[in-house]
Amino acid sequence: MIYSIKGLGYTYPGTSRAVFKDVNMTLREGEILSILGPNGAGKTTLLNCMAKLLTPDSGEIFLRGTDIRDMDARKVAGIVGYVPQTHVPVFGYTVLNFVIMGHAPKIGIFKRPSVEDEDAAFDALETLNIAHLANRPYTDISGGERQQAVIARAIARNPAAILFDEPTAHLDYGNQHRILLLLRSMAQRGFSVVITTHNPDHAILLGGSAAIIDRDGYLASGECHEVITEARLMNLYRTNLRMTYVPEVSRTVCVTPPLDA
Repeated sequence: MIYSIKGLGYTYPGTSRAVFKDVNMTLREGEILSILGPNGAGKTTLLNCMAKLLTPDSGEIFLRGTDIRDMDARKVAGIVGYVPQTHVPVFGYTVLNFVIMGHAPKIGIFKRPSVEDEDAAFDALETLNIAHLANRPYTDISGGERQQAVIARAIARNPAAILFDEPTAHLDYGNQHRILLLLRSMAQRGFSVVITTHNPDHAILLGGSAAIIDRDGYLASGECHEVITEARLMNLYRTNLRMTYVPEVSRTVCVTPPLDA
């Protein structure tokens, strides 16, 4: 078991409303977990707690059987990769060097990256189909390319689990599809993958497990086909929508009626 989360709750300092409460879920090796919820429901906050970037008010997070409160940040980073929703560039490192810096938790403060670290970084760029950007300044590439570089940085050091906060948010349609294919292949290779998304179709395509944080901060989780239902999505997004099977693509899709309907 990679993650075991019990009774987790979080309230932002200076407020009285819990972002989420009594969250219980698990994540196994090689499992994909898609987390859905409306804006402000706490999806990013939950990932930050799982990465030990925030400290929850209540509950427990066990990472590979150890209470995350007893682990230092470097040890957590050695097990868990984190891909934030946005990353603001500060220095004009080359894209390759930016990806190599993802190895910092394993390399140490006063050591230099090895040839193996550099090879792993370049392989990650090739996996994301952005190896041609290796020598470009990270500050000069587009937002979508930057998002792909951040993903490459996370996978280059081969963590056991990777948390993706809306990894397709800045990507065009084709690259969104390629990222979903990458996430599924990563799970097939044994990575544990957590993704937050506003698109139910992404969760349906990935399969595996799903979790929904409702507007009251409660989380329901289970197999994707059990959790993502028409009634639950209509209540979640307060929108008239339909879950319908499309024979041409051999899968169920989430669609909305015409705007003038």
